[in-house]
Amino acid sequence: MKPGRRPGHPRLRVALIVITMVLSVFGARLVQLQGLNPQEYAALAAANGANGLVHLALPAQRGDIVDRHGKKLAQSVSGLMIVADPEVTRAHAPAIARILADRLRIDYFTAMKQLALPGKQFAYIARRVPAAKATATVAAVEKAGFHGLDTRNDPLRTYPGNDLAANLLGFMNNEDKPSAGLEMSFDDQLRGTDGEETYEVGGKGNRIPLGENSVVKPSNGQKLRLTIDADVQWYAQRALCNAVAKTHSASGTAVVMDRRNGQLLALADCPTLNSNQGGSAPKADWGSRAVSEVYEPGSVEKVLTMSALIDQHKVKPSTKLVVPPELPVADRVIHDYFTHGNIHLTLGGVIALSSNIGTVLAARHIASPVMGKYLQKFGLGTRTNLGLGAESGGILPDPSSWSELTHSNIAFGQGVAVTAVQMAAAINTVANGGLYVSPSLVMGKAIDQDGAEHGTDLTKTRRVVSPETARKVTRMMELVTTPGKGTAGSTTSIPGYLVAGKTGTAQEPGGACKCYAQGFYDVSFAGFAPIGNPRFTVYVVLRHPQGASSGSGSAGPVFRQIMSYLLQKYDVPPTKVAPTKLGVYW
Repeated sequence: MKPGRRPGHPRLRVALIVITMVLSVFGARLVQLQGLNPQEYAALAAANGANGLVHLALPAQRGDIVDRHGKKLAQSVSGLMIVADPEVTRAHAPAIARILADRLRIDYFTAMKQLALPGKQFAYIARRVPAAKATATVAAVEKAGFHGLDTRNDPLRTYPGNDLAANLLGFMNNEDKPSAGLEMSFDDQLRGTDGEETYEVGGKGNRIPLGENSVVKPSNGQKLRLTIDADVQWYAQRALCNAVAKTHSASGTAVVMDRRNGQLLALADCPTLNSNQGGSAPKADWGSRAVSEVYEPGSVEKVLTMSALIDQHKVKPSTKLVVPPELPVADRVIHDYFTHGNIHLTLGGVIALSSNIGTVLAARHIASPVMGKYLQKFGLGTRTNLGLGAESGGILPDPSSWSELTHSNIAFGQGVAVTAVQMAAAINTVANGGLYVSPSLVMGKAIDQDGAEHGTDLTKTRRVVSPETARKVTRMMELVTTPGKGTAGSTTSIPGYLVAGKTGTAQEPGGACKCYAQGFYDVSFAGFAPIGNPRFTVYVVLRHPQGASSGSGSAGPVFRQIMSYLLQKYDVPPTKVAPTKLGVYW
């Protein structure tokens, strides 16, 4: 070896030169692909067998519906869609469809059709499948030796409480469309906006790396917060449904209001449904009867009649009345529910014993237009605007057209129709010192599908009767729940608290004659507590109970259960005012 020359092998030098040349070619081609002409490459790939664009939905996550404390009543959880490449699955579509039908309970023939779509590399097989179930299904298909299935994110709507507030919430059907309740009323707010991913695939269903590729991200829905207390709702539903079963009633409703602000803590219906399986429930159970069904309130109405009379200074709680055993009015005869001769009742006694005749005698002191105006101010005949679909405004005949018989019937709760929420808000007016507070179900403000606004931010108040009138009527209602004095003393009194209440039993027209004689009965109880500083108003209605039922014996115990629970849960101090000294007889 000559001095000054490095050792080396000619073949090594040749190899290095070759490697350098190859890398240079690759580098030049990469620059061409990435920077110079990617569209040309994509077009070439497409010409060599690409079958077009795939449009993949990127579902928005639906907003949660929560109670007043943030507890989730409806939520979107992890779910997956199962998709297929028919180019791969077509050959074994019958076998794959059998596995899918068995595991997902989907239609076999529909699945087979999707798996064998001609000329396609993408097809939806199942939507909104629980993540674990979707993953296990795809794994089962692959274990059987078949390929071509995959999964994509697809949020799943669930209702953790099953039947909890289901009549309010509604549900999402199998096509992911809202079918009832708040899910439908506030769908625009809850659903958000889906996104989409678009990409190009080649002949074997593979994505072309530099083909068309775009992503529009989804915009998730907004949360809807309710005034409902989930614990109170749960308890009210259980107490109500037990009573419906016990009395063999067709249905029942329980309304719980915070006296101070009109917020609904519970709006219970029975029968109800499981929102997770809403489509299988009878349509009659899909919505809230508390706002959609109207009925004649019966004797609970007497509270409003007495409020109007006292506010007009026509009578006092101590006004003395001689109540006969029957009272002819026009071509009819009005009776009381109990048999009696001439009895001497105070106006308070009329409420305590729920005398129809005594109420009609008192109501003769007020003109129909005046009484009608009071009922309108109490909210009768007008929707409460809660935001639930199919809400009724009830029926309040035009006071200017009342006959003597109509005037008399309406005075004790017949001939007028209300919803449970309407009547609860009217009774709450007395609890609230004569100030009507519009009931609310949504916290803050939300806009429904018709563009109308609802919620606590829009709460309205109006003076209906004076605070003094409300105090006097409250004391009259106290007699109803006082043992030994009123019709419901043994079923609605709560130890340590003074309770104001009123029973209701109303005939409902029915039968071939559409008359009261052939109809059903509805029984109810409305009240608030504690007297002196009421915190809650509760109203319970049982529709068409069978057998011996009454407002005091059937609805009253449900009222007491719910009210006792509320007073304990919210740690409401016992009554500090003295019991009323009003008498029933004179």
